[in-house]
Amino acid sequence: MPTLAVALIVKNEAQELPFCLNSVKDWVDEMIVLDSGSTDGTQAIAQSYGAKVYSNTHWPGFGKQRQLAQTYIKSDYVLWLDADERVTPELKAQIQAAVASDESHTLYQINRLSEVFGKKIHHSGWYPDYVTRLYRTKDTQYDDSLVHESVVVPAGFKLKKLDGHLLHYTYKTLHQYLNKSASYAQAWAEQRAAKGKKASLWDACSHAFARFIRMYLLKRGFMDGKHGFLLAVLSAHSVFVKYAELWIKTSTKR
Repeated sequence: MPTLAVALIVKNEAQELPFCLNSVKDWVDEMIVLDSGSTDGTQAIAQSYGAKVYSNTHWPGFGKQRQLAQTYIKSDYVLWLDADERVTPELKAQIQAAVASDESHTLYQINRLSEVFGKKIHHSGWYPDYVTRLYRTKDTQYDDSLVHESVVVPAGFKLKKLDGHLLHYTYKTLHQYLNKSASYAQAWAEQRAAKGKKASLWDACSHAFARFIRMYLLKRGFMDGKHGFLLAVLSAHSVFVKYAELWIKTSTKR
């Protein structure tokens, strides 16, 4: 039977990490946690669950941090999780079956169901949300992106969807959303600017408006009720901020 590791990159996740590790600790072969400078006891909690804990406080971006974490994995397969995610029993069975079958040239996608501000979101472009999280450790890794990183799909590989849900208990407060959104916007703008990309304030406005229309109308965010409307507005705001950030970074200074 091929072996399976769970891997996480974390920082100050003491409140969420126990629930995440509880959902996998009894059926995986190793747990790898790469911490980026927690001050809330995250590392001690991970160690108490038997995880192998490493530290890298020189933040290189999400993609490269995941690459570093993967170098510590000894198992044949890796399942990537975030601290605010939980594996359901149905998904656990699917993951175990996939590892046991050990198909070549295959990466596995998992359907994530997110809870935002206390409500599970079934529309708004948030669901279904298939993310590539399971693969043979030797086959691939994450890309170099500073933010919104993704697994590289090698030529000739197929993506296979698993049944079951990965429960994602994301933003609980507006303050949390705005802080994370601002951080992502800055990283996105830095990444785009490094590639020579520019933006105008018109780009910021037009892309923000398009995002609201797409989420609330085209992706049926209205079916998520008031939460759907709030998410569409917040997402439009996030898009505006990241394009505005890029404009600020690349506009001519006078």
